[in-house]
Amino acid sequence: MTNQNVVVPDPKSAIGLKITVMLPNSSIFSPAAAAAPGRYFSPKVLKRLETTTDGAGTKINAWVDSMRDSSPTRVKSSASSLSETEEQRSWIARHPSALGKFEEIVKASKGKKIVMFLDYDGTLAPIVSDPDQAFMTNEMREAVRDIARYFPTAIVTGRCRDKVFSFVKLAGLYYAASHGMDIEGPPKKRKYKKGNQGVLFQPASEFLPMIDEVYRTLLEKTKSIPGALVENNKFCLSVHFRCVDEKRWGGLVEQVRLVLNQYPKLKLTQGRKVLEIRPTIKWDKGRALEFLLEALGYANSKDVLPIYIGDDRTDEDAFKVLHDRGQGFGILVSKAPKETNASYSLQEPSEVKDFLRRLVEWKRICLRPQY
Repeated sequence: MTNQNVVVPDPKSAIGLKITVMLPNSSIFSPAAAAAPGRYFSPKVLKRLETTTDGAGTKINAWVDSMRDSSPTRVKSSASSLSETEEQRSWIARHPSALGKFEEIVKASKGKKIVMFLDYDGTLAPIVSDPDQAFMTNEMREAVRDIARYFPTAIVTGRCRDKVFSFVKLAGLYYAASHGMDIEGPPKKRKYKKGNQGVLFQPASEFLPMIDEVYRTLLEKTKSIPGALVENNKFCLSVHFRCVDEKRWGGLVEQVRLVLNQYPKLKLTQGRKVLEIRPTIKWDKGRALEFLLEALGYANSKDVLPIYIGDDRTDEDAFKVLHDRGQGFGILVSKAPKETNASYSLQEPSEVKDFLRRLVEWKRICLRPQY
């Protein structure tokens, strides 16, 4: 455990009060973190990276292989389709539908407080070609609003906080943006909150000038690659390649790596159709989940059931935390089998909406007077 300063807004003034919160790791700053990007690769690609000895070219090819694995574009043969069907069945058996196992999930919550954690892109809103157009539906917003009425709810995303709030437009939530490096709580007291009034935590503030500098450099370096889009998420950067011709992926990775070679305090990881650039600190969505449970007063409580829903490789950090704690459930949003620490699955955002609605209805029934 380590002490970290946290700014807590005073509801009676505009002054931020600094408090100390015990965090579950000995130090969030670690030079060794730069050597950890492999955990975001499939085992096949990871092995290739670990055994590479013939220079940067092969490493770039390994990155492209990983990008291709997460963004399949080729038509499968009938033989491979049959194999994939068998793989799908096996995967579903290990990670059954959260809708199909709904009663099992709520049964596990008996005597416990459910806390909801929701990714945004690919979970509350579909993946679209233009990240600035990733709007959630009004029906999804209503479902999230209703969930937050009954359970503490956090949006945990790689987006910057202002951007994701402009999409969600709900003030009564916790927002853990920039992969959890920018956390803010509701501005007013909530009935379920056991801890302090509000939370503002930014463990990577010292990296802001560096992030801005790299952002400007990448804009210049990638402008010759059609479809490449660099997004500034304040404490991290996203290089979207979903609209880039696959033949140009290698060139894009090379440009990004050449820039990052000048910044050893930043690391390159991969998400769903996106390259992520983040500070080399021990902080991710899993740490953000632990921090928020701490802020809510549930750090070491057995009376809480965290539920985390996400679709991306970066959400695996949160799934792993829940798996290792043996407490709560991770729900992966995916139509295709993926290696995951999640307990359950949902296929797409529409199923996420159905699950949230069902959870709200279950809670309403539980709160009805019993005669």
